[in-house]
Amino acid sequence: AEKTVVENGGNLDQYDAIWVSSLCDSTAKGKPDIELVDMSSRLRTIDEIMDVTTKPIILDGGTGGLVDHFVYNVRTLERTGVSAVVIEDKIERRKSGPEGAVFIRSQEDKDAFCEKIAAGKSALRTEEFMIFARIESLMTGAGMDDAIERAVAYTRAGADGIMIQSGETDPAQLLSFCDKFRELDLHTPIAVIPDSVNAVTEEELQEHGVNIVIYADQMTRSAYKAMLGTAETMLRCHRAKEAADSLPPMEKLISLIDEI
Repeated sequence: AEKTVVENGGNLDQYDAIWVSSLCDSTAKGKPDIELVDMSSRLRTIDEIMDVTTKPIILDGGTGGLVDHFVYNVRTLERTGVSAVVIEDKIERRKSGPEGAVFIRSQEDKDAFCEKIAAGKSALRTEEFMIFARIESLMTGAGMDDAIERAVAYTRAGADGIMIQSGETDPAQLLSFCDKFRELDLHTPIAVIPDSVNAVTEEELQEHGVNIVIYADQMTRSAYKAMLGTAETMLRCHRAKEAADSLPPMEKLISLIDEI
C-alpha cells in the first residue's frame, strides 16, 4: 500500500506519517544542513511533534554519522517511538571559491555503508523500527548501474527500505530505477522524494513499485514565502492592516492547539 509522507508542519490528518527533514529542522534553527544540529536537538524537535500527533515519524538521519554514534542513535530513536530513520550514502563537503561556497557531493564507500546499516540493525531491540538506505548515485552522476548495485547490497546488509532521488526533471530516470530494482526485489519498500520530478503523480509512482512518497520541504518553503510577504507589506505600509487582510484570524490559530 502506498504511503504519502509530509514534512513536519502540514495538515497531518491528510497523511500517513510525518517526515522530519534534516534541512527543515536545521533551517528552523538558523543552521546550515551539514549535520551541525546534533541528535539531542533533533530529539527535542521530535518530542515537540509527538506532543501534538500520534502519526508515525520518519526521521531524516543525514549520513548517520560514525558507526559507533549511529548504533546509539538508533537505539535512542527506537526508544523514543520514532518509526524509521533514513540515512544517505552521500558525502558532502563545503569548498570556498571566488564565487562563494559550493558543495561537492560524492558517495561513501559501498561496503562501509553496508557495515553502518548492519551495525544499526544489530543494535535494535524490536522488529518494528526500520532503517532506510538513501542512494545518491543518480544525484552524483555515478549512474544507474551503481544505484542498482548499491540498492541490492544495502538490502542484503539489512536495510528495510531503499530511498532514491533523481536530479532530473524528466521522471524517466527515477521510474527506470524503480522498474529495475523491482525486477530484482519485489518486496523491499521504495521511497522517493520527487522534488525535481514534481509533475509525476503518486499513482504513476505506485505503478512503478513505489511505496512511499515524501514531500520533503514544501511546507517550510511556503511558510517562508508567506512570512516574507507579510514582513514586506508591513514595512512598506508602516502598519499591519494590509497584511492582516491575508492572514487567518488568531482564533483559528488558537483552535489548532488541543486543550487537555
